[in-house]
Order: sequence, then structure tokens, then C-alpha cells
Amino acid sequence: MKAKILIIEDNEDMGFTLANVLKKHGHEPFTAISGEEGLEIIQHELIDLVLCDLKLPKMSGLDVLKEIKTIDADIVVLMMTATTDAKPAIEAMKNGAFDYIVKPFELEEIKLVVNNALETHQLKREVARLKREHKDENFIQAIYGESKAIKDVCDLIEIVAKTPKTSVLIQGESGTGKELVANAIHYASQRAGKPFIKLNCSAIPENLMESELFGHEKGAFTDAKAQKKGLFELSNGGTIFLDEISCMKYNLQPKLLRVIETQTFRRIGGISDINIDVRVVAASNMDLAELVKNKEFRDDLYYRLKVMEVKLPPLRERKEDIIMLAKIFLQEYNKEFNKSISGFTSETESLFLKYPWPGNVRELKNVIERGVILCNDSVMHPEHMPIEVRKEKSMDFSHGAFMGQIPLEEVEKFHIMEVLQSVSGNKSQAAKILSISRSTLREKLKLYGEDDG
Repeated sequence: MKAKILIIEDNEDMGFTLANVLKKHGHEPFTAISGEEGLEIIQHELIDLVLCDLKLPKMSGLDVLKEIKTIDADIVVLMMTATTDAKPAIEAMKNGAFDYIVKPFELEEIKLVVNNALETHQLKREVARLKREHKDENFIQAIYGESKAIKDVCDLIEIVAKTPKTSVLIQGESGTGKELVANAIHYASQRAGKPFIKLNCSAIPENLMESELFGHEKGAFTDAKAQKKGLFELSNGGTIFLDEISCMKYNLQPKLLRVIETQTFRRIGGISDINIDVRVVAASNMDLAELVKNKEFRDDLYYRLKVMEVKLPPLRERKEDIIMLAKIFLQEYNKEFNKSISGFTSETESLFLKYPWPGNVRELKNVIERGVILCNDSVMHPEHMPIEVRKEKSMDFSHGAFMGQIPLEEVEKFHIMEVLQSVSGNKSQAAKILSISRSTLREKLKLYGEDDG
């Protein structure tokens, strides 16, 4: 992110060098050779981050820090010190400094420290924005449905939200709304004003996952040129949502278990425990109990996560909600695309009720968006639906049978394409769900003419 960065450094050559480095990395630097000059700049510019020397003429760096926090408490301040005596730096941290860096330092190091601080700054702003936006919003009411199954889910969310830090496991097929449930649990709890951090475990490379969750100390490994705070540390006081928890590698699971049980962790390369207060909400579209049986997921972590378990029913098992959801999405996309489609023909609604919705609510929403874009009538017709929805020989998964006579090859293609769609084209995840290798999946897609590399 581009940021306005103020450098308060009485050594003009040092200030000039730092400004050039930061400018090369897309930031807008300002320089001051005294605390008084720096504070004057802050009064006139919306500064995002300050690099301030602890030892300054007249006004000390610590006094400058205190004044900055009085002017704008959200400004991130990094202290620079030439002494190895940690006491002044610790005093600065107590007064609101984000971190400190010891001179002399590599210019690459200062870049990493600044980026880390700015990420935290951005996170705090996002939390504040969400807090403002969702102050009066009821996230439980955002889980739409009149079926008993979905009402039971909402009742359970209300109970779970009242617990202080009980871990929660949300299980359900892709597209059933697991993230909505996680949102509702957080924003209905006393943690609503605190950080809510989300991580999709399937999207992070295995070798980066531990650092992403727990952070690392400077020098912990080759590329660790600066200290980095992990997501658990950044979510302190709030909630961390670990989506697709089944993708977390086996040898990292005991560390997650320890965090849940003790509310402590160590950064990679750290020697002391860091205490936190975080609720862990995990989600999986795979049956974790089955993975435990196959020794693919640790049983102790599984049982610790599912202290409270929320099972989301697939859309095909809550047919009474389908038309209601379709109408809600229609209103949403009417507004977005400036259209005034009043509803659906009876034939279209009939198709909705017959179709098995393997991609669940997410698929229904995508179908309605497509229909609104294509429809120039007052109502939506079957021809505005994708071919799989309006196929007469549609597959009825809910009854474990197929309507009409369909060749096995077509059944296989249909199922593979639906699974791929439900995971947004992620071939590794689709192969895992289908219990085939990624290379086998790619060969199948080549056969169907669907492989894009």
C-alpha cells in the first residue's frame, strides 16, 4: 500500500537516504530534522507512519511519540535507536510505539519493518470500518431461510456467540454459507469491536503457513530480515476464522491445538510465550471425522475444535428456502445492474426446485446474477438459466437417482464440472474431493475440452 511516511531524524544524510528508499517503494516520504518540525508536518498532512529517532535535539523522541499519539492515536510510530540499551525502546513501546529498530540497519530491513507496520495499520483501519458498518447490523438475520434446519442453525449461533472463547467447528458443503456463520458468531459476540481475521488454509503454501499464523522473529530463517507478527497475534481480543481447516498440514496441527488450549504461542525463532485472547472458528467442506479415521487429521485437534459444532445443510435439503433466496438475490442484482425484474416464471421456479444445486447457495446466487444480466424482460425465463439448470435430464442427487437415461461418461463429466465449479476452479481441491490425483483430473478435463492449463 502507498503511504505517507514521516522521517524525524537529525542526521540529514540519513533522513535523505531513508526518504529515497521509501520513495522507490512507492511511498510518499516527508523529512524533519527535529521533533518540533515533525509535529508541524503532522498537523498539516495525513501521515500514516512515522520513523522517529529516539535521540533528538531539544525534544526527545519519546516526547515526540507522546505528542503524536495525542494528535492522532492511529498513526503508526517506529522508533530508531543507536543504543543497545533496551530500556528507552521498551519505554517507547509502552507509550504506543509499534516497534523499534536498532542502528545501523540494512535498508532492506527498514523496508520490511515499514511494510509490516503498514499492514497492521491497514488492518486496524479495516476493523474500525467494519465496526462502523456493522454496528447496528444483525449478521444472524443475514442467514436467510424459513426452513427448520436453517432456523436451528441460527438458534445455535446465538447460543455460541454468548460464550466467551469456546472454539467452533462449522461443517458443510462448499457454498452453504460457512463464512456467513463465522461472521454471525463474531459480530453477535462481545468480541464484535475487536479484530476478525480470516484465513483460507488451502490458499497458503505449506512452507508459509506457520509464519502466517504465528509470525517470526528477525533471523529465524534465511528470509526473516525483520520481526513479523502472525495472524493470532493480530487477532488478539477477537476471532480468527480458519476456513478449509482440513488443508492444514498434519505436523502443524499440534501447534494450533496448543494455542486453543493454552491461549499462548511462540513466534518462529522466539524463546518466550506470547499470551493472547482469541476465539478460534474453523470450517471444513470435508467430513473431518472421516479424515480422523483415515489418519489425515489429528483426533485431539478435531475434538477440541468441535466443542461447539454447526452443521450447515446443503441447499437440496432445504428446498423451501430456494425460491426465497432466489428472490433476495434477484433484488440484490436488480439494484446492482439497474434492472426491474419482478420475479420468475412458474417454469423457472420449477427448474429451481428440481435442480440439485451441487454448489449450494453460492451457485444459486451466481445463477441469479447471470440471469439478471441476460434478462431484458419483466420476469426471468428458463432460457436465462445455465444449461445444467434447465436440462430435462437433470440429475436428482437428493434422491440418489437420475432423471432420464444418461450415459455414464456424461454423468461423470457433469459431476466433475460441478465439483470444480463449487471450489472456484481449484483443481487440487477438486481432485481431493473427487478422490483422484490432480493429473487424472487434468486428463479428464482435456478429454472434455475444458483444460485451460
